[in-house]
Amino acid sequence: MDPSLWTALSALLGAIVGGGISYLLNRQQLANQLRVQQETNKVEFMAETTARHFLEHKSFTDRSFETLRNHLGGFTDDELRRILVRAGAIRVYRADGSEWWRLLSRMEEFIERKQLDEIAREI
Repeated sequence: MDPSLWTALSALLGAIVGGGISYLLNRQQLANQLRVQQETNKVEFMAETTARHFLEHKSFTDRSFETLRNHLGGFTDDELRRILVRAGAIRVYRADGSEWWRLLSRMEEFIERKQLDEIAREI
């Protein structure tokens, strides 16, 4: 074989091995950064997880702000609202003016339940 071909193949092999090592190291570094960020913001991260837990309950699509505030103490009302938005919730107001929250991902379920309730009332 031609010596220049060996040179090209060894350069290609070196680039592939170096690229693979860089990829693996970069991936590990990103995972470590994510862990550090979660640890740094652990209070907010856990509050968001807890809020999502309450809003994902199978029996309730909506939760009142008062209920969420009672279970997620230690935050001002505006901080709690930011946590709820980060958890994927939207705010709705009832006819009596009370503030309720529901996950945007459960909107279809809410609409279906509302339609079933209307049908049950008609019967």
